[in-house]
Amino acid sequence: MDYEHSEGDAETVLPTVVKILIAGGFGVGKTTLVGAVSETKPLRTEEVLSEQGVGVDDLSGVEMKSTTTVAMDFGRISFGDDLVLYLFGTPGQDRFWFVWDELALGALGAVVLADTRRIADCFPSVDYFERHRLPFIVAVNCFDGAHSYNLDEVQTALNLDPDVPVMLCDARKRESSKEVLITLLQHVMKGRGAGRAPQPVGS
Repeated sequence: MDYEHSEGDAETVLPTVVKILIAGGFGVGKTTLVGAVSETKPLRTEEVLSEQGVGVDDLSGVEMKSTTTVAMDFGRISFGDDLVLYLFGTPGQDRFWFVWDELALGALGAVVLADTRRIADCFPSVDYFERHRLPFIVAVNCFDGAHSYNLDEVQTALNLDPDVPVMLCDARKRESSKEVLITLLQHVMKGRGAGRAPQPVGS
């Protein structure tokens, strides 16, 4: 915890600030989750999908999507007076992967959003975080018309370690998105208690 001394020897406790990544495939709801939970107006780097993306961006299952994140989404949420989360939503398409190492630098953990209509889109995110030993959880976004997979099936389909939490969420709803972040923080703390420290990206 950081402290700042003010006049009169009074101590002002500054909140702990941590960085969280929101990852997943194209159109999975990363921008929606950051916007739903952020207590400030989120920063977005969305661009309209163009003809140049035809044959590059896979829109199967998300045919109505008209924009894409080209750099990141950014939002902020506080838990009490002593903890602030900075949320960074990653771009979902392969051609923007070059920004991932920069976004992941110094992150405490990550949320991998999953869409059961396109479950394989999670593999790149899962592989990235496993490779860098960054704690993560999987949150299945409850889209209308999505397959009703149970959480054990998702865990098996993604070949996750048994201790990686998998949960349902609705990225459009603030309380549901907050529960996702709380679950991630609990998972990170549990891992630290077991002596599993995050591996810095680039090491």
